[in-house]
Amino acid sequence: MAVGEQRRILVVDDDRESTHLVKILLEKKGSYVVFEENDATKAHLTAQDFRPDVILLDILMPQVDGGEVAAEIEADPELQGTPIIFLTALITKAEAKTGRRIQGHPVLAKPIDIPELINGIEENLSAHAA
Repeated sequence: MAVGEQRRILVVDDDRESTHLVKILLEKKGSYVVFEENDATKAHLTAQDFRPDVILLDILMPQVDGGEVAAEIEADPELQGTPIIFLTALITKAEAKTGRRIQGHPVLAKPIDIPELINGIEENLSAHAA
């Protein structure tokens, strides 16, 4: 990655306020370009168009849940290596800190702690680059 290059983050959550807040806080850091998707049924197509470096994915959403979206992305040969981090209110912060994973992906508890989220993004980016 070139110095100063921005990482592309796709945030998928049916809660527009959540995605917008994450977008504002991450973009303020200067090293991320964030795209919001509030319709889980469109998340796979959005990922194909946007080509994110990391996908932040809510689990509980109407119509399609995060697990199904993750499975669609993993089944796509062009996207299957994209790191996914689940964001959910289903687990506590303490459970998330134990390194708990869902479908093999890291999980962060809501409400999101931005420094913790940035650490998670960076860890996944460096693991993916290795």
